[in-house]
Amino acid sequence: MSESSNIEKQVYEPKDIQKILGMSRSKTYNFLELVHKNRHPFIVMKIDRLYKIPKESFDKWISGLE
Repeated sequence: MSESSNIEKQVYEPKDIQKILGMSRSKTYNFLELVHKNRHPFIVMKIDRLYKIPKESFDKWISGLE
């Protein structure tokens, strides 16, 4: 088993957010762009055209802790 398979995922990808929120792909990307621009209600990192969402920040928001 490779060492990388033991690393717990620290970020969500747009497909994860899409599934969690039950939104269409285009609505998910529009939402993530808005959250990234406003820096609220959770953290969205944009690397070139890739979105990465830190799990801790998103999980706090979705559970109502933020």
